Amino acid sequence: MSTPERRIVSVFKSSRRDETYVYVDKKAGADAIPEALRAHFGEPVHVMDLLLTPDRKLARVSATEVLEAIEDKGLYLQMPPPPEEECRPVIEAAERYKAFSRSAHED
Repeated sequence: MSTPERRIVSVFKSSRRDETYVYVDKKAGADAIPEALRAHFGEPVHVMDLLLTPDRKLARVSATEVLEAIEDKGLYLQMPPPPEEECRPVIEAAERYKAFSRSAHED
């Protein structure tokens, strides 16, 4: 099955879980969200509709991955990042600072 080059998608957020979203084909709407997922997701809250193309920038995932999931599974579920991913920029900055401090003291 080939991935469509573009698709209008609807984005719904979870009424129960922070930073949890479902992307579905706009034509299918919230009906594309299975009951088993709704048991954990809660009532879907419509956030927006958007034209999704492979080159569109999304915050946490590639648009191609979302398009493929909708084509193959009928939806894309976006979960919150693990805590270590949220902290990664701070950890990397601290590591750079430590390396800089060591090199400054070695001179």
